[in-house]
Amino acid sequence: MRKFEVTSDSTCDLSKEELKRLEVEVGRLEYTLSHGDEIEVKLDDFNDERDYHEFYEKLRHGVVAKTSILSVQAHVDLFTKMAEKGVKTLLHLSQSYKLSPTVDNARAAIDIVKESFPDIDYKAIECDTTTVGEGMLVKIATRLRDEGWERDAVMDKINQIKHKTQHLLIVNDLKFLARGGRISKTSANLGSLFQVKPIIEFGRDGVLKVCRKEIGLKKAMKSITKELKTLGISKEFNEVCVAHTDNLPLAKELQAMFKEEFGFEPEIRMVGTIIGAHLGPGAVAYVFISDSDRPYE
Repeated sequence: MRKFEVTSDSTCDLSKEELKRLEVEVGRLEYTLSHGDEIEVKLDDFNDERDYHEFYEKLRHGVVAKTSILSVQAHVDLFTKMAEKGVKTLLHLSQSYKLSPTVDNARAAIDIVKESFPDIDYKAIECDTTTVGEGMLVKIATRLRDEGWERDAVMDKINQIKHKTQHLLIVNDLKFLARGGRISKTSANLGSLFQVKPIIEFGRDGVLKVCRKEIGLKKAMKSITKELKTLGISKEFNEVCVAHTDNLPLAKELQAMFKEEFGFEPEIRMVGTIIGAHLGPGAVAYVFISDSDRPYE
């Protein structure tokens, strides 16, 4: 019998099949799509990559996607479901606090659910990452859970390695970063004109940062491959992914560059709607856990 269970938010971007296999429940975020006067409210619950392709195609054709935080009530619903199943001890993983204070809502929801289920022992932590990196931490938590670790020991382990979770990201269209306030509109326009490719990484504070810029896509791809080699891949948790926002051909190029450098092929994964709304279509990234802390403050 397991000593605890694991839950997360849909920003971990694990497929429904993976969640079922890992026995992880998630709270699903909502997002809106607007085009002119038409506004649709959607749930982050896609089934396969065709759904993601359709989402990114809409963004390419001018549809604006906006995301919202997972509410206290959504967390209450998730934790009540777990408590009703008889789960007494639980670890919940939320995306980076600096991207969204989701973990505050999770902790508030735990207090509410404890009023009806006073014997539960649920804890929520934030991952200092999101999307594929968050999913990696969820998978590590479940692996350690299944190996018989205590919940608090797993929580400590996740807190130790989360600052070593790296995203080396190249964005295709700067307008999506400008819309989200990451860069100015002037910088976005000039960058697009001169084929500037910003390299985006998580800082140690859990915030996505434009850490440097390269002229041209090939130079940017070589840059992040070189940095991955410098940071080093964790010997304990050596999973590496190439993530993308509906740019499979470029993801395969990045995969091939990695294989040439390191001798094996990383998995290719699609970034989901919540984070993809801010990155825009066409982005690619290396996502991995390193032996080094993140290099940027």
